[in-house]
Amino acid sequence: MPQNHEIDYRIFGEEMQIVEIELDPQETVIAESGSFMMMNQEIQMQTMFGDGSQQNQGFFGKLMSAGKRLLTGESLFITAFTNSGYGKKNVSFAAPYPGKIIPLNLQLLGGKVICQKDAFLCAAKGVSIGIEFQRRLGTGIFGGEGFIMQKLEGDGLAFVHAGGMVIEKELMPGEVLKIDTGCIVAYTQNIDFDIEFIRGIKNMVFGGEGLFFAVLRGPGKVWIQSLPISRLASRIVSMSGPGGRKEEGSILGGLGNLLDGD
Repeated sequence: MPQNHEIDYRIFGEEMQIVEIELDPQETVIAESGSFMMMNQEIQMQTMFGDGSQQNQGFFGKLMSAGKRLLTGESLFITAFTNSGYGKKNVSFAAPYPGKIIPLNLQLLGGKVICQKDAFLCAAKGVSIGIEFQRRLGTGIFGGEGFIMQKLEGDGLAFVHAGGMVIEKELMPGEVLKIDTGCIVAYTQNIDFDIEFIRGIKNMVFGGEGLFFAVLRGPGKVWIQSLPISRLASRIVSMSGPGGRKEEGSILGGLGNLLDGD
């Protein structure tokens, strides 16, 4: 029998999505700080340490749970939304930037999914949100965004957010996929994660990419995003820095800036 609250949901929108969670009386959903959008009057909010996955955790247990979240760059606190009314009530959460919301049924995914540290949006109460350190030394030193990741454990629904377009791939046993570390959203626990150095001095100096690939080996599922938030942020910073716009591949770029007043 599932230990997590059995919530229902609907996802709305295309580029800027929201997820609407339907709660029966006394059902609870937990959410990342800052993701709340709207709710019915009978839903009660409660901010708490940790993730609320264990009922009798004690203060030090809650402190440890909160500390793990802090290591992944999240807030010490998480917010629980509980239906204290008599009928079904709704609470909605919004994606933080353009992309897709991915529902993950942990019961059907082996009870554990590993995701990027900023991907978690919300989940049924009872889902445990912890940290996942990569075991290999090379992955830890060179993995960058993929070094410290979140793990979602339990048998309920969890929702993560990805930037841009999302591709879900099922890797067969021994099948290998090489990915930019920032483009990994999540993967199931049986996936083997490693880091590979990019060969060739020209690729390193002129390739315009990082020096390392993330190497994922099946069996298992992996979710991939086309626009990591770090890549989007770096593009915005480069466009707003000294020199203004970068006119890639355009001989008339400078003239265009003069004509349009920039």
